[in-house]
Amino acid sequence: MDRILIEALTVDTVIGAYDWERFIQQTLSLDLTLATDIRAAAATDDLQLTLDYAAICQRIQQFADAHQFALVETFAERLSECLRTEFSITWLRLRVRKPGAVPNAASVGLEITRGSLPEVTQEPRA
Repeated sequence: MDRILIEALTVDTVIGAYDWERFIQQTLSLDLTLATDIRAAAATDDLQLTLDYAAICQRIQQFADAHQFALVETFAERLSECLRTEFSITWLRLRVRKPGAVPNAASVGLEITRGSLPEVTQEPRA
């Protein structure tokens, strides 16, 4: 199974558990790994046969604009559900970082993996 990478995508959103965080936008940094089979797209050079990472990035920003969560955990879980449903992604790994959330740490965050990878079958060797 091949994997599409989107690294260090930044989105601004309202997120945080403290009252003062409910009135400001904060930046989140996202890394995504999306499982797909790119062979058909590579053979035909057809964008319709692969995951369109520009469309995925645009959808992530729309999601961040439309939602407000207290927890990064909730943001990650709901975003992964959204992407898996709207883009027919069977497996993804999503890392979300919140820079500056804790003094003396560059960022805090989490990584989740959702879905399942197809079984890899090997062809018999001659």
